[in-house]
Amino acid sequence: MKVLVLDGVQEKGLTPLYDIPDVTVDVQGKMPEEELMKIIGDYDAMIVRSATKVTPQLLECADKLKVVGRAGVGVDNIDLKAATNKGVIVVNAPDGNTIAAAEHTMAMMLALARKVPAATAKLREGVWNKKAFLGVELRNKTLGVIGLGRIGSAVAKRAMAMEMNIVAYDPYISKENAANMGIELESLDGVIKKADFITVHMPMTKETHHMINADALANAKDGVRIINCARGGIIDEEALYEAFKSGKVAGAALDVFEKEPNTDSPLYEFENFIATPHLGASTVEAQLNVAVDVAKEIADYLQGNMVKNAVNIPSLSPKLLAKVRPYLDMAEKLGKFQAQLLNGRINRIEVTYGGDPTKHEVAPITTTLVKGILDPILQETVNFVNAPVVARNRGIEVMQTTRDKDQDYNNIITVKVVTDQGEHTLSGTLFMGNEPRIVNIDGFRIDAIPEGHMLVIPHNDKPGMIGEVGMVLGNHKINIGGMQVGRQQQGGQAVMVLSIDTATCDDTLKEIAAFNGVLDVKLVSL
Repeated sequence: MKVLVLDGVQEKGLTPLYDIPDVTVDVQGKMPEEELMKIIGDYDAMIVRSATKVTPQLLECADKLKVVGRAGVGVDNIDLKAATNKGVIVVNAPDGNTIAAAEHTMAMMLALARKVPAATAKLREGVWNKKAFLGVELRNKTLGVIGLGRIGSAVAKRAMAMEMNIVAYDPYISKENAANMGIELESLDGVIKKADFITVHMPMTKETHHMINADALANAKDGVRIINCARGGIIDEEALYEAFKSGKVAGAALDVFEKEPNTDSPLYEFENFIATPHLGASTVEAQLNVAVDVAKEIADYLQGNMVKNAVNIPSLSPKLLAKVRPYLDMAEKLGKFQAQLLNGRINRIEVTYGGDPTKHEVAPITTTLVKGILDPILQETVNFVNAPVVARNRGIEVMQTTRDKDQDYNNIITVKVVTDQGEHTLSGTLFMGNEPRIVNIDGFRIDAIPEGHMLVIPHNDKPGMIGEVGMVLGNHKINIGGMQVGRQQQGGQAVMVLSIDTATCDDTLKEIAAFNGVLDVKLVSL
């Protein structure tokens, strides 16, 4: 496998990839898109920072590409929709530059409060003028934090050490959680009205674009100071310029601009405007951390392991991942098992969870199950990222339901697949916490380990059926490793599940299917 690394990602942090024997790492600088399009088809994975744009056009050329890693937090330069439709997983490194960005925000705030850059510039001009640079203290001032994610929370923690009062706006955090951090949660208008300093830590979306606009600034305190070390475009720079001119804003510090690079903004005319060229993550430690983090993610994915920081599928914390991982493994096996039982076109997939799985988020489990069903059936690439999209594009309805308890099992996952030729129902459970078992096939109770090669044979319940099947397998030198038979009533229908050491050929299956009383025969290989 080949990994392409672009944009000056620190090579020292790529050790997790170098440690994989069958992986070749190709480290390059910034590459023009036309040149990149010519070579991207040779690579299984790619790591970028912010300079390279992962566009739909580029992805169309990436026939082998499985995963893109962003050495940093923001993925604005990656077309997530196109990546998902292509079946390419996108991962980032959300923790590696948290401290760097938080500390840069504090540096900007302190420099703004004490007019450090302007004073330095005057000294370089030979001017010593203490009276011109009267600053303000942070102590007892109110800091408005817009966005209480990793970085926003880290800034709030450091501002508390400066004895600032913290108010915050974040639509995805509860008042209880904010209160536990010692933060007063407010509406966006409330934060803007109360704050002496405002710092922005939101992603750039259509909802947050120009969130700090002329109306918002009009509602702010006179003399407010504003910092943005998050994403350009959240602050309306034209509105900020007008607020500077009117005296409404006493100062601003931007590490990001709506259009970058930016060396000729009208804002530069104001002495109390501070700017840096997108330095939030630019520390030795942060650059190494994000390189290591994303390299680990890529390495895990290429080795068939789950990733923690996927941005275009539901992301699971390591703690939660450890709890649901056995269910993910079982769900994929249930899906693959079901796919090999089916006849006809799939119309609907119904997934029901009972017992312990309902204590967790089940959507990733459903996605894994759908992937398991579609992957053996379709010619196109189906994975954990694009399985829901592939199902939707093919008119397959996916439904999931939960119930707190199950009469017979502490945990159970049941999947019913409806096709234009009938339906099949399959149930699985985990024994001893992590040992998967198939416990029901189309209403027949069994206890089968879903691994290796298995024959599933619905039949009429009558004497001699097991012996006849066993004889055919013996004649073809196929050893039976285990057997389960389920029936609902004596003399009715039953299902036979045989674990066999080697796969059978079509002739063997036809011979078994020809027996009087055999209703069907399917080979399931897991």
